[in-house]
Amino acid sequence: MSPKANLKWLVQKFGGTSVGKFDVKIAEDIVSAYLDQYRVVVVCSARSSSTKALGTTNLLLRAVNEALSRPQAQGAITTSSLPSAQTVNGLSTRNYLPSPNLFSTVDPYSSSVPFNATVDLLKSEHITAAKQSLKDPILLESIINEIEHDCEGLRQFLYAAQIINEISPRSKDSIVGVGERLSCKLMAAILKDRGIDSEFVSLENIIPEAFGDPDSMTTTGILGQSFYDRLCILFAERIRQCEDRVPVVTGFFGPVPGSVLKQIGRGYTDVLAALLAAGLQASELQIWKEVDGVFTADPHKVSTARLIPIISPDEAAELTYYGSEVVHPLTMRQAISKKIPIRIKNVKEPNGQGTIIRPDPSQIIDLEAMVQSGASLSTLKTAATELEELKRVKRLPTAVTIKKNILVLNVNSNRKHVSHTFLAGVFNTLDKFGVIADLISTSEVHVGIATEAGDISKKELVQLIHELERIGTVSIFDDMAILSLVGHQMSHRVGIAGRMFTTLAEGNINIEMISQGASEINVSCVIQARYADKALSLIHQSCLQIKPEGVPGRRVGM
Repeated sequence: MSPKANLKWLVQKFGGTSVGKFDVKIAEDIVSAYLDQYRVVVVCSARSSSTKALGTTNLLLRAVNEALSRPQAQGAITTSSLPSAQTVNGLSTRNYLPSPNLFSTVDPYSSSVPFNATVDLLKSEHITAAKQSLKDPILLESIINEIEHDCEGLRQFLYAAQIINEISPRSKDSIVGVGERLSCKLMAAILKDRGIDSEFVSLENIIPEAFGDPDSMTTTGILGQSFYDRLCILFAERIRQCEDRVPVVTGFFGPVPGSVLKQIGRGYTDVLAALLAAGLQASELQIWKEVDGVFTADPHKVSTARLIPIISPDEAAELTYYGSEVVHPLTMRQAISKKIPIRIKNVKEPNGQGTIIRPDPSQIIDLEAMVQSGASLSTLKTAATELEELKRVKRLPTAVTIKKNILVLNVNSNRKHVSHTFLAGVFNTLDKFGVIADLISTSEVHVGIATEAGDISKKELVQLIHELERIGTVSIFDDMAILSLVGHQMSHRVGIAGRMFTTLAEGNINIEMISQGASEINVSCVIQARYADKALSLIHQSCLQIKPEGVPGRRVGM
């Protein structure tokens, strides 16, 4: 039996900027610190540089656009010379990046190839990172060969796409997945270079064709939970094959019905980490960023903002939706449904306690059992802090957040419609134009909708207004913001809404719209965007009772 067979699993997910700037620190100070207590799994996003536009994923998406934006090269190859589809592990090779030798007749270095410079930039950045991070010359030579091989395969694939003037959603997924492959291969090499036995694990070919059956989809075309539950089992089986080695896993997990990017979006790496944690029944899922955790308000805008040691999944979801970048809801659902805690930690300060999202924040933390199981002193200190926070967390709202770039649509009935037909007419029209309402305020003769301004074009907005005017009088307010006060059972906190609105009135901030979530997790209102930062500070001080001289992570009682 493996000497680590009895240890619990721990899944650590590192974001693109963390991998791009702190790869050596991740190996030396983070992964190595947990190996005595856990069987660690590492999941890496594609590397990002200091400029988001030059991050690996953005460069890959740029290359996709470049492959389709120019006239096809003349005389290089024709569609008849492309390789026929083959089947590998039950999957068509047309969905995957071909190896460089498949296109021996192609000259991908021709000046007529527009994406050539982008691929070269990707290759040079990863080779430079390898040279800066690796000491062992043999490991360095090996990873450089891997980088060159993957980048040349990418180049050939893009060239073929340019010839046929088409990139399918699955092909686009595979192209973007190159970023995680390069990132994980480099991280695995860095771990080996520091004496940590690691294994690069690619999951891009692991999903069987049968997983694409119609039962995987809901009636709305979205992947159902049964699909993700099956993935948990499949992924966990592959990771267990690594035995005592540290798996370094690609965030991209192959073609899914409807495409990974369309079904999940660019946050698919976080989702993969959550699926692994659920499948392995991990002790916790750690998401490493460049922030200490979740704060009571944006610390860049509110100097007295405090770290929140523990938060519920519902609160985290509300904060994410209303402007605070916490954890993607789909990621959270996969882990929390299997009772896996999610901890957000700062890669720059590995010893910080971070913020933990617990499946059940009311559960009692058994410190005595943790001592008997041999938990480290730092783990016990963190648990004690969380236990203290649990005793006081329900006495105050948890956090306040702002979501800007909001557009408010008000529709007043022309009274030619009875109330139910008026409301149906408004919402059917919104659905027709794909308008997603962040907040809604309704009566028999009036509907107010707050939505993100960027979700609808100016042309579509004009058409939307024209159709709504058949139902009633329409007025629009732009440059608005949603202010949300988040906490458990807000409707049962006597006087908290009154305090919130009184505070805004005393600050001469007018409220354009008020809404309380059906989940009773938040009280929200719409204000003019120019007052957003002022309102954030006022509500933070008044409703959360944060003292400027308070200890970070602590709040005073009401």
